[in-house]
Formats: sequence, C-alpha cells, structure tokens
Amino acid sequence: MPYILAIESSCDETSAAILTDGKVKSNIISSQLQHSEYGGVIPELASRLHQQQIIRVVNQALKQAEVDKRQLDAVAFTRGPGLLGALLVGTCFAKAYAFGLGIPLIEVNHMQAHVLANFLNPQPPAFPFICLTVSGGHTQLVLVRDYLDMELLGQTIDDAAGEAFDKAAKIMGLPYPGGPHIDRHARQGRRDFYNFPTPEVGAKQFSFSGLKTSMLYLLRKGLQEDPQYIEKHLDDLCASYQYRIVSILLDKLEQAALEQGVAHLAIAGGVSANSELRSRFQQLCQDRGWTAHIPAFEYCTDNAAMSGIAAHYKYLAGEFTDLSAVPFTRGGL
Repeated sequence: MPYILAIESSCDETSAAILTDGKVKSNIISSQLQHSEYGGVIPELASRLHQQQIIRVVNQALKQAEVDKRQLDAVAFTRGPGLLGALLVGTCFAKAYAFGLGIPLIEVNHMQAHVLANFLNPQPPAFPFICLTVSGGHTQLVLVRDYLDMELLGQTIDDAAGEAFDKAAKIMGLPYPGGPHIDRHARQGRRDFYNFPTPEVGAKQFSFSGLKTSMLYLLRKGLQEDPQYIEKHLDDLCASYQYRIVSILLDKLEQAALEQGVAHLAIAGGVSANSELRSRFQQLCQDRGWTAHIPAFEYCTDNAAMSGIAAHYKYLAGEFTDLSAVPFTRGGL
C-alpha cells in the first residue's frame, strides 16, 4: 500500500496530492488568478507564484490526508511538458523532498497523467481504449494499451483546442480563461448562427489556427457594420464557434475509434470540462454502442491527483527517476 506525494506545477496551478494504494486521500489546488489581469499566463509570474505556494500546498495535502511525511514511499512530480520555470519549481522541490526523506522519486509525463485521470473514476476504461486529450496546450488522440503503454495517433499541427477557445474569448472581450465563459454563453445561443470552417488536414490531425482567424475576420466585419455587434450576438457567436470546435474533435475521435476497432473511449484535459463536449461525446458513444469515460470535473484541469495515479502505476512497475532529472517543455507521450 504505497503512500505517494504527487506535485503538479506545469502551468498556473500549484497542486499537491496524497494517494494511498492508488486512492486519492487529498488533492489541493492553488490556482493563480493573478494571470486574469493580463489575459493569459505570464511564465515568470507563474514561476514566482509556484515558489510562494508550493510548501503551503504540500503541507495542506499531507494534513488533509492525515499522513505524516515519514509515511511516504515516493515523491512524484510533473517533469513536462509545460512552462520551464514553473516545472523547475516542482521538479526541484520534489527532488529535495525525496532526497531528504531517502525515498524514490517518480517523474510523470503531464499528458499521460491527463489520460490516466480516467482511472480515478470508480469504473475506469478497459484496455485498449482511445483517449481524446484536449487542453490549452495540447490536442491529442492516444491509443492506450496499458497503464504505461500509450501510442500517439495524432495531434494538432498548430494551436490546441483550448487555446482556440481562450483566444476567441479574448477578442470578444471575455475574461481569462475564456473557455468556460464561451461554454456558458453558448448554452443560450444558436449553433447555426455562423458556419465556421472545418480545417482540411490529415485524418488524425487537428488544426485550430484558421478558426481563430475566421472569428477575427467575422468580428471585424460585424463591428464595421454595427459597433454593438459582439454584445448583440455574443451568445450566438459562442454557440456556433464552440459547435465547430467540438464537431472537429469528435469527428476525428470517431474516425480513430472505427479504425482501431475499440469499444471504450475517453476524454481528458481541461477542455473535457466543456459541457457540450461532454454531452455530445456521451451521445456519440451511445449511438455507436461504445462505452464513454470522462474524468470528474476536479480531475479535468491540471491537478496533482492525476499525476499521482500515473505515479502509482510507475511505482508498481518499479520505474523510478534519479536526481539528475530536468524538466522538458515540449513533447508528446
């Protein structure tokens, strides 16, 4: 029954979790709301805020789990991908903590952790399955054969879906992060208000840069004709833009599932909290006779629990890391 302390600091959430035998005992997340003032994450600010919060967050996770640090069997950390300065804070802290306690160190790939967040559910996926991982920095189709055996089938060739949401929200004047605001406005809007284009790319590739440009041109034209264009049509703009993004994501997922012949599908990442993506994903699986898997809301965005479950399986496999480990900012699985 291993006790694992997991640390996540890849972007703008400072998070620590305690897992016991793969079960979450605590999952503390400190979100950096200061970035909203700038309309996006400022890397240097993120690093400094991680430094300020990490000790408090780790201590709070231990306290909530009612676990003494001397009970820990390993310390896990997100090695990448992510922001270099932010990752350095978590990496250095984890290495020092593990060294001081004389216990193993486990590195975790951030994207694998998102996929494995589905194993925090009471009824996890059966192998093999395909996971659509959608976040602010990544959009990937992943074939999962086992806990630590994953194959990247395809990914975005430019922007991620989460970035497409946030950038469109910004040019419409919505607060950062913009994705949840678009989701909320879309619930009252008409998805057929504007027919945003579908990018012509490979079967397992994604592209969202053109959608952002299309939104920009639409708003420019609309504002020239009516200075109140965005205010009058905000719900409809959000609904039609979100509809196109979700359609692109699910069409690619469906094609991959048919090609691979799998019966279990999953979504993960921050964008998997989007209400339309969740509902249409479940409907797709129901129509096709597939089993749908979606992490609980608290495990969709960046959090240490997902890093902890990934570390749990690496611990069981004896996959440990030495103190020479350094972060990586880019990469797949």
